Amino acid sequence: MLTRSSSPSRYFPESATQEMLEEWRPLLCPFDVTMQRAISYFELFLPTTLPPELHHKGFKLWFDELISLWASVQNLPGWEVHLVNLFARLANDNIGYIDWDPYIPKIFTRILRSLNLPVGTSQMLVPRYAANAYDISHVVLWVSSLLGGPSKQAQAQLSGLFNSITSFFHPSNHGRWLMKLMKLLQRLPASVVRRLHRERYRKPTWLTPVPDSHKLTEQDITDFVQSMMQPVLLAMFSKTGSLDAAQALQNLALMRPELVIPPVLEKTYPAMETLTEPHQLTATLSCMIGVARSLVSGGQRFPEGPTHMLPLLVRALPGVDPNDFSKCMITFQFIATFVTLVPLVDCSSALLERTDLTEVERELCSASAEFEDFVLQFMDRCFALIDSSTLEQTREETETEKMTHLESLVELGLSSTFSTILTQCSLEIFKARLLFPFSYIDTHVVEFVQVALKKVFNFATTNIFETRVAGRMVADMCRAASKCHPTESLKRFVPHCCNAINQIAINEEVLNEEELDKELLWNLQLLSEVTRVDGDKVLPYRSQLVQILQLTLRLKCKQGYTLACNMLHHILRSTALVYPTEYCSMPGGFHRPPGDHLPIKDWGRPGDLWNLDIQWHVPCVEETSFAFYILDLILQPELQRLQRFSQGEQEMSRDDVLQSLAIVQHCLLGAGSLMPPLKGEPVAELVHSMVNLEETHLYIGREYDVSRENYRDAICSVMRQLLRKLTHSLNSDYILEHSEDDTKSLFSIIKIISDLLHFKGSHKHEFDSRWKRFNLVKKSMENRLHGRKQHIRALLIDRVMLQHELRKLTVEGCQYRSIHQDLMKDLLRLSTSTYSQVRSRAQGVLFTALGTYNFCCRDLIPHVLEFLNPNRSDVTQQQFKGALYCLLGNHSGVCLANLHDWDCITLTWPAIVRSGLSSAMSLEKPSIVRLFDDLADKIHRQYETIGIDFSVPEECCAAAQRLMVAGKPVPPQPVPSEQELAACRKIQENKNTDSEGKYEKLVGDLLGGISNRNM
Repeated sequence: MLTRSSSPSRYFPESATQEMLEEWRPLLCPFDVTMQRAISYFELFLPTTLPPELHHKGFKLWFDELISLWASVQNLPGWEVHLVNLFARLANDNIGYIDWDPYIPKIFTRILRSLNLPVGTSQMLVPRYAANAYDISHVVLWVSSLLGGPSKQAQAQLSGLFNSITSFFHPSNHGRWLMKLMKLLQRLPASVVRRLHRERYRKPTWLTPVPDSHKLTEQDITDFVQSMMQPVLLAMFSKTGSLDAAQALQNLALMRPELVIPPVLEKTYPAMETLTEPHQLTATLSCMIGVARSLVSGGQRFPEGPTHMLPLLVRALPGVDPNDFSKCMITFQFIATFVTLVPLVDCSSALLERTDLTEVERELCSASAEFEDFVLQFMDRCFALIDSSTLEQTREETETEKMTHLESLVELGLSSTFSTILTQCSLEIFKARLLFPFSYIDTHVVEFVQVALKKVFNFATTNIFETRVAGRMVADMCRAASKCHPTESLKRFVPHCCNAINQIAINEEVLNEEELDKELLWNLQLLSEVTRVDGDKVLPYRSQLVQILQLTLRLKCKQGYTLACNMLHHILRSTALVYPTEYCSMPGGFHRPPGDHLPIKDWGRPGDLWNLDIQWHVPCVEETSFAFYILDLILQPELQRLQRFSQGEQEMSRDDVLQSLAIVQHCLLGAGSLMPPLKGEPVAELVHSMVNLEETHLYIGREYDVSRENYRDAICSVMRQLLRKLTHSLNSDYILEHSEDDTKSLFSIIKIISDLLHFKGSHKHEFDSRWKRFNLVKKSMENRLHGRKQHIRALLIDRVMLQHELRKLTVEGCQYRSIHQDLMKDLLRLSTSTYSQVRSRAQGVLFTALGTYNFCCRDLIPHVLEFLNPNRSDVTQQQFKGALYCLLGNHSGVCLANLHDWDCITLTWPAIVRSGLSSAMSLEKPSIVRLFDDLADKIHRQYETIGIDFSVPEECCAAAQRLMVAGKPVPPQPVPSEQELAACRKIQENKNTDSEGKYEKLVGDLLGGISNRNM
């Protein structure tokens, strides 16, 4: 709350400043603790955005007094930090209206002292300076606001400051002061860029504009960049990492690329040639990523910048090194960043067709002929990386066969970089060799085609890879080729993989083998990845793919049917979801001839936000029919099999149950967007309201086909029957003895229930991961100087897709129905199961559901409290613990013990107190004691008092009625009549009376529990 308190100060009346001074000025005593409180209040609330004609009622009332106070105190008291924050805000809001020149030398002296740098041979540090140091974010705001103006004194002092501290940025120097210096280095250019954007590019607002006399001139910008270059170049190789320096260089390059980029290039080219200094290479590549967009964009200030792009890409290829993961990852990031900004199109023919090219453009057109060689070399490097990443090369016999964390990062970097390269390739060049394989084509076309597809296909089909590490990397490359150019890729991969699988699986004995042939597994993995393409491109191969699915989904080998389930999942998703089909840097791709449009002019160009021309995949009728055909053919028999098993009509082993559940789960994950929500009658009598509480349905690109069977309901029915089979009531000794320890099946059922309740095409954790990745990429490529969403087109499309997924994930406020009630009771049963892992997973799903459906907590709480009832002797300690965990909740979900509802609290709190009498309560178990401590702590720290009287004043009712009859905006509901208003007042009065009674009852029950001698 304190961090936001300064924002409303701009809405205070003109007299607010004088009133605050009269109230808090008496507290200003440097020798009293009230000084800290007074300065804190001033920092938070004093208005600093008044227009110039009202300055005599604003900062002029207090500025001279406080600045004199600041100048007279030399021992850095605690309140000085708050005073500096106030001055920084004042300077930023009133650039050009305050004469700071008399104080500038002292300001920079105090800033230098606040950095608490070691001085002298003893390396002495003053403890109080470390504790009360200035906040760097406010320091850079203050400094950036002082720059410019007629005197130029601030820039002279800033240059002197950096000259005095430059040696501290040397890589050999290290200490706790270094983090503060790096923050200063990283944030100051960003603050100057924000000021420059405000002065030159931002649309005018009601805030006070900067006078022309104090706006930053071109010479001011040049002087600022020059003063920062030396420390930034030293900080590139800091022991704390190069990220801060890279961000500083990114902002400096936006202002003066001709001063920033050449020195970085001078350090980068030698670093790429040496093999003995990997840290130097990773640091320089990280900084080059920061200036990549300024480099490839060129412009009037640095027109020769784009000519460095291809030499840098070629020299970076040796960084794809299997022996150095960090160098390999930064190289992938470097290549992907540059390729995202640059279309990989051969423009050499434009030299003969166009006569209007500049010398730099002619050089770029000539160099673009080398794109094919670069892609060829990159793929050779990737193949070498894959060959050295096989399990046989990287594992001992006793080690795990799963991917390590580093290997998964390399896999992600490899697949995303290769996908970016193919996305930025010319489509016509890619097609030429495939459509005319033996006709005459230019040499560069033939070479590039070999890179684009043929080389990948040959590498994937002439080798047999294990499917856990190297196989996943190769399959990702094939998936990238299929995703970017599906028609041509599927023509090669699908027939080959289907034929190979059919030839091996023609022998029925293979289907029952525990360990499958490696060639079969590899082709199955390859086929599962290359089918992750647009749904309409899969349709020509549907008969072959369905045949393979029917053959492999019933394999006995778990690894084999898991790969088949993945293929089932991918095929269904590609035919069911709405998603963009291309992410090229320019709309329409790169199919226009160089004579009409020169792609080198698009290097680094931002996308047009109002003309993105996104190509969407929206499932057609044929795709939807194919998806439901697969569900009828594959999902329905599995549901029938599980239903017969749950009814005791058919025997199934645990492995068979797991296999069927895996198929059901992948069908739900693949086609969940086609399945309407669960049906059921709304649960009545939870809450009485005269307002419509039905959920709001968001349109997400298509409507559900209600004429077809709703498999979500069918899956729900079977899962509930199966769950009763596996965790029946305590009366069924046989089932308890033979089935309740089948935890793997219970895990699968919990996951399926979660997807039944919440899944509409994407998961929240996947969305969060993509959102973080999007923000990282945006931060590394954004142009803060010009602003106005000057992002590249691929980023804008990704942002639109994230917004589409966010709409699908919006589930808050859903109506609570009978089917949800049944599923949540099942989850509660699992949340109080015997096995801790089952309880934990079920509780996670339960907490998410509690935050999704309206007023469901009112219905569930009595069932949870049954396990805490001291009169029940049949409750086990596991059930008791599970119920306590259900009350406690998780960090981000609903806590049943903390609900702001008198009906719930009057049940929950006394039940927690009385649970100490339960036979399942044992103080000898530390976990139960810890749970009670956590519950008490959460209630004590996080619970906010509920109101008793919720009466609405008549003035508010009158204002609301005037707003409704105004017609702007038009209310969705008609204006309530006098009879309805009277009924509402009556309901409110009854609720207030009931709340008061509930409060008194709660106090009485708690006091009764305290007075119980058995407690």
